[in-house]
Amino acid sequence: MNAGQASTAPACMKLALGLGCDRGTPAATIAHAIDQALARVGASRADVVAAASITLKADEAGLLEVAAGAGWTLHFHSPQTLAAVTVPNPSETVRKYTGTPSVSEAAALLAAGASLATDPAALIVEKHKLRGPDGRNATVSIARIPQ
Repeated sequence: MNAGQASTAPACMKLALGLGCDRGTPAATIAHAIDQALARVGASRADVVAAASITLKADEAGLLEVAAGAGWTLHFHSPQTLAAVTVPNPSETVRKYTGTPSVSEAAALLAAGASLATDPAALIVEKHKLRGPDGRNATVSIARIPQ
């Protein structure tokens, strides 16, 4: 699949989100990006059982607000941990700012389970990007969690 491509999620699928955003991205922009990404695979927030990002975002108010509102516990991974995950769409721009070539894709795979961190095919949404009306960007990747 190319960046942003999606396949359809079967009913009752458990999903993991990987989340990335610009510093200061409002919760509304992040929530909208999540909802768009989930809609691409016929899923909703109720299908999400895990969510993760990079440690650099552990204090990101918008991410924390969205996760709290959805009842998700966000797990944060170091740049080194994320960099060890093979992803379909690494980015040198992301590496420049975060120290890892992937935040959302790698975080989604890690959130879905350690065994999937070596299986980029588990991603059903790769790097869904949204620029909010404020000019801030949010990125969402979604991985299947095996039943």
